[in-house]
Amino acid sequence: MDRYRAGPGTRMDLSQWDPNDKSAFPVKKKEGRKQLLELNQRLEALQELLYAEHKHKVLIVLQGMDTAGKDGTIRHVFEGVNPQGVRVAGFKKPTPQELDHDYLWRVHKQTPGRGEIVIFNRSHYEDVLVVRVHSLAPQEVWSRRYEHINAFERLLADEGTTILKFFLHINLDEQRERLQARLDEPAKHWKFNPADLEERKLWPEYTAAYEDALSKTSTEWAPWTVVPANRKWYRNLVVGTVIVETLEALNMRHPEPDFDPADIRIE
Repeated sequence: MDRYRAGPGTRMDLSQWDPNDKSAFPVKKKEGRKQLLELNQRLEALQELLYAEHKHKVLIVLQGMDTAGKDGTIRHVFEGVNPQGVRVAGFKKPTPQELDHDYLWRVHKQTPGRGEIVIFNRSHYEDVLVVRVHSLAPQEVWSRRYEHINAFERLLADEGTTILKFFLHINLDEQRERLQARLDEPAKHWKFNPADLEERKLWPEYTAAYEDALSKTSTEWAPWTVVPANRKWYRNLVVGTVIVETLEALNMRHPEPDFDPADIRIE
């Protein structure tokens, strides 16, 4: 998966990253889905071990353009995983109370505790994306936030949080097809928001904002993975593989009981 990792200091040009790439798993969709089921089983066991050991914390950040597939990634990658110990946090328009605090206040409260995986479906990065594109704060304000975010994530990492950040990379044509599918299929009408068409017009502005965010906040302690996401099954395989390999590298162990099981007799 190193081929998709944006190393520290990388100057991102998303036009150089192919959203149709499938070089890590050069298989057909059917075989890819089979591999994902195997990953699901490994992830289920690893999540249970993480919860039992109660030592590590894992934060997963999902970002991407509208229709990039954040919800679908969560649904498919974590299919079958015990919801105990896994939590999804989303960040919508700030409430009046949240606006009374610094922009990271509401985010810090949602970070994982020991033994927990927390998935951010959108995140603190909205404060250098939407805020920037829509001029919700002056440039001198949002431009300082890259440094804030790096320091915040360094704090989490220093305190034992493993951070995985995924940018789900699609192109403009793929977004058009996905938006059209929401109009064509009655069961997907609820997912369509006419405001998405206005956001689509800002694709170049969002691209520039993402390129800066990825460039300035991919660090040793919290690197970005740029996921080719035009193929949903491939997107899921990449994200699932990175998560599983990361959890396996933690070398987790079941806790030793404070009693001798051999001495226990159940009548």
